[in-house]
Amino acid sequence: MKKLSTILFGILFLAFHIPVAAQINVLVAYYSRDGHTKSMAEAIVKGAESVEGTIVTILPVDKVAMDDLLEADAIIVGSPVYNANVAPMVSVFLSEWPFETGEMRDKIGAAFATGAGFSAGEELTQLSILHSMMIFGMIIVSGPDWSQPFGASAITFEEPFASKGEGQIDEVFINKGIALGERVATITHRFNHQEKSKTEIYQEIFE
Repeated sequence: MKKLSTILFGILFLAFHIPVAAQINVLVAYYSRDGHTKSMAEAIVKGAESVEGTIVTILPVDKVAMDDLLEADAIIVGSPVYNANVAPMVSVFLSEWPFETGEMRDKIGAAFATGAGFSAGEELTQLSILHSMMIFGMIIVSGPDWSQPFGASAITFEEPFASKGEGQIDEVFINKGIALGERVATITHRFNHQEKSKTEIYQEIFE
């Protein structure tokens, strides 16, 4: 009788083709001098957490442990613009990632940046982060559309987007951060989605 119940359950399972999906871990790592990059990081967290089954860890780069990197399925790195490049602290952070062991390979990667004004180097900073991720064999995720193809960025000083308070960024950039976080989490779920094949289910049922 018990065997019959198991078989009936298996048939129903196959009929509805229910997927078995695991949770994913997203790490948002950033350096923030004036709080603007932290605000963008928090928006990204909000977007990622809106996707069911996503666990998000947010840390300044100097607080990220090796286990945080290795346990993450996706890593989103952010930096303020320093001379059209990443901040030195972010450069050090990236240089400390494990390379020889290949443990970063096939993780999802994305980038964000904040800069003082238009054409102040936000895209160059994002690309610098993405180039480093590509060296490690990571899979790069862009923003959701043409308006943020390299991830997410914010202008913090030049009008009309000058900060209205300590660490604050305009709502338009908050929304870009949310959109990036949601996209990264969604795509990471696709890459980590595990579904038992019909053959595996049959084997389990009739063993």
